Amino acid sequence: MEYKLNDILNLSEAEMYNSKIELNMKAGKNGESYIDRWLKLSDSIKESGITDCSFWSWYSANQRNFNKGNTVFSFIQISAIEWLFISAAEILDTPKLERATVYVVDKFKPLFGRLIIKHKKGQTFSRYVFNMISRIDDCIVKEILPCIYSGETFNGYDNVNIKYAMLKAVFQGEIMPSYYEALQQITGVYCLTDHHTGKQYIGSATGTGGVLQRWGDYLETGHGGNVKLIELCNSEEDGYFEDNFTFTLLEYFGMMYDPVKIVIREQYWKKCFGTIKNGYNDN
Repeated sequence: MEYKLNDILNLSEAEMYNSKIELNMKAGKNGESYIDRWLKLSDSIKESGITDCSFWSWYSANQRNFNKGNTVFSFIQISAIEWLFISAAEILDTPKLERATVYVVDKFKPLFGRLIIKHKKGQTFSRYVFNMISRIDDCIVKEILPCIYSGETFNGYDNVNIKYAMLKAVFQGEIMPSYYEALQQITGVYCLTDHHTGKQYIGSATGTGGVLQRWGDYLETGHGGNVKLIELCNSEEDGYFEDNFTFTLLEYFGMMYDPVKIVIREQYWKKCFGTIKNGYNDN
């Protein structure tokens, strides 16, 4: 089911007529992109809605972007037609050559950094503030993230190659929620690489929780119950796995795929990589 922006904001017609939407791309024609600027900020600043990415008062020497009393919904560009919601505020004052003085609307704070919409801005590069009433019906909700947008996204199963520390952050809900969702939808064969020694471990995920559950076992125990990894865990200092291991998906299958065939593919990759003789596999 497709949702429009106002299905989330729930603005009345009068509120829409008194509101502006800003679609910010860069800080000036050749300036830094606002998404790059915003990503550098701390989570507490992002959650506050008060940043230097929103609410520039004047479009030109004689034209304001908004007036006192307007409510402004601020978005920044993350791709050609995708925009991240970063603030909503009532305009209190519009000083020239400065950002407006604003009062952030608290009820929208839970959406800051989490709501992503799809909208074609059109051939209006120099314009970035529009009347909400003229744009809101063309703003489609792409997703509401469970955590603040981090700039990292899931880039397809063929490209899953993630460091232990980053995978841990995914499981803790700190970054890349799309990664978490994707991994729980597949079974498959994977490789753990120890970048300190160069040794590798080949494993398979065939259970009901898929790759997500199996990789979660490694995060919980540090070794996933494998003999040689247990020995490594006992011989090294805390943090060794987090500092040195990378998780790579070699092959992936649907959740209903025959687990016997997956194990056969696991044995194939063990032979290819030589992980029984030279790696961490013991059989």
